[in-house]
Amino acid sequence: MSGRLDRAGKMTFFVRRVRASLVLGVVLVGLNACSRTIHIKDLLDRPQEYDGKTVEVEGTVTQSAGVLGTGAFEIDDGTGRIFVIARGQGVPRQGAKTKAQGRFESVFSFLGRTIAAIVQSP
Repeated sequence: MSGRLDRAGKMTFFVRRVRASLVLGVVLVGLNACSRTIHIKDLLDRPQEYDGKTVEVEGTVTQSAGVLGTGAFEIDDGTGRIFVIARGQGVPRQGAKTKAQGRFESVFSFLGRTIAAIVQSP
């Protein structure tokens, strides 16, 4: 009987290790998913690093205008503001909390200020 207990104990230990590994994996995947959102300040401080790349920002819409599914809105995440150009889709209303994903386009930098936008695909 003691052989069975040893075997059962080893099996329980193995199952616990597998569960712990799975939980750790899920947590790491979740943290990675959260890290995709970029602070607007980072985009504007280092535009050369992000220019032409797909980025995602999250914040509150401060201004918006759109006609027939095309328009633009400004989003503020607390670190800065950036315009999002929406092609083929509607724009969120002012005051809405939203995420925006698209290609970062640095228009120009002058005297320490960067003018840029995020361009969404239809």
